[in-house]
Amino acid sequence: MMDYTQLAPAYIRAIAPYQPGKPISELERELGISGIVKLASNENPLGASPKAVAAAHAALDEIGLYPDGNGFALKDALVKRYGVAHDQVVLGNGSNDLLELAARAFLTVGDKVIYSDHAFAVYALATQAVGATGVSVAAKDFGHDLEAMRAAAVEQGAKMIFIANPNNPTGTFLPGDALHALLRALPANILVVLDEAYNEYLPEECRYDSVAWLKKSPNLIVSRTFSKAYGLASLRVGYALGDPQVIDMLNRVRQPFNVNSVAQAAAVAALQDANFVQQTFVLNRCGMAQITAELSKLGLEYIPSFGNFVSFKIADAMAVYRRLLELGVIVRPIANYDMPGWLRVSIGLEKENDKFLSALKRILGEQ
Repeated sequence: MMDYTQLAPAYIRAIAPYQPGKPISELERELGISGIVKLASNENPLGASPKAVAAAHAALDEIGLYPDGNGFALKDALVKRYGVAHDQVVLGNGSNDLLELAARAFLTVGDKVIYSDHAFAVYALATQAVGATGVSVAAKDFGHDLEAMRAAAVEQGAKMIFIANPNNPTGTFLPGDALHALLRALPANILVVLDEAYNEYLPEECRYDSVAWLKKSPNLIVSRTFSKAYGLASLRVGYALGDPQVIDMLNRVRQPFNVNSVAQAAAVAALQDANFVQQTFVLNRCGMAQITAELSKLGLEYIPSFGNFVSFKIADAMAVYRRLLELGVIVRPIANYDMPGWLRVSIGLEKENDKFLSALKRILGEQ
């Protein structure tokens, strides 16, 4: 019998598919329990803005029609928000789509791509899917070592660098000055994809204006998403900002209707609800303090996080993960990020955080 996998290029056969977290309904069926708390996928525990939900409902009246393939209304809202031109914006089916568009538009077999150890898994997947070669640079305190990444990019003759800020799954943060210095130091022919999926969770003193850098750094692509702070994870909508020539290339490989009408309408409304984003930010800061304080009391090492999650080190991490499932709490093992002794927990509502902490204490008491 023919092995059809052999028809695919070797670099495609070598890909280990991304493993998303299981939905609550599936685990409740598997484990025969109810009331599971999901703290595994960095979702917004408040859901979405009521304004976004109302806009999504209204958009359902036209689901028989194709969406606006150019996404004019959403692009226009982003143009007004960031002071860029329409031809500097591209929409994506979540920011994941944008990372892949950047790889498809600019990379080919043999090209080198730089990213950090412990950085978002999709950078390596997007690179490998086009036959390019990924170069993972050793992390510094679980985060990006920008000087080492710059040196590797120049030495390897790399075409692209992926940077996550804050980083997932470690939650580490790079100051704006350090990022801007990297951009100024790099040759203009090296593209920098700055993934800011968790940008809205940064405290005021840490915020910087990466969009302003586009004027003098046409090799910069800034990607963001509505899946996290805006709470539109299931609708899959993100955007990237960049130089018109760069955005033009991304649009050439983008699927014609990659962002649906409901997602576009909800995203426009979400952008207008600053109060909801602020409520999300405050809830996250309180929840982060709640969880990290208890982790400290338990003597567990954790990585200070600037996202809406925190990674902590624990003995027998996979056994603890499975026991947490039995107790109705889903967290995320991150062994696939070369962190086998660590688990990542998303910040939830106060009662959800309490359930996680109670379950964790129970498990530690059983050991």
